[in-house]
Amino acid sequence: MRLNHIPLRLSTGAFILNAGWGKRNLEKDSAAGIQAMAARVIPPVSRIDAAKFGKMLSYAEMTLGAALLTPFLPSRLAGIGLGIFSGSLFAMYLRTPGMTLEDGIRPSPQGTGLAKDIWMLGIAAALVLDRKPKPGDATRRIRAIK
Repeated sequence: MRLNHIPLRLSTGAFILNAGWGKRNLEKDSAAGIQAMAARVIPPVSRIDAAKFGKMLSYAEMTLGAALLTPFLPSRLAGIGLGIFSGSLFAMYLRTPGMTLEDGIRPSPQGTGLAKDIWMLGIAAALVLDRKPKPGDATRRIRAIK
């Protein structure tokens, strides 16, 4: 793991791990509400029992959070997982009625909670797109500045 990836992975990993931990004993009604929003993005989710969906969501979030916090897991792989997760959240935000204003992009007061998660999509992109410097990169940069 590169030094500049630590704050990105630490902040998102701790946030997602904590969110999953908090959903361990999710009530069936709460799980059903989340499931209905998730089904707008991934329709087969609606076929799962709501209580089972809540458990699976909790475990998935804790697994992703732990993966982001695991230093030996490559950042690109962790970023792909985070990208799938945060991309799904963003799609859920866009497809759930009442989450956006009339323009379909800006968040309504009800949609602000989901819209703010766009930061995770940006972090995922940074982890996936960042590349290791190649030998001589610093020299090329210095020559380009001159």
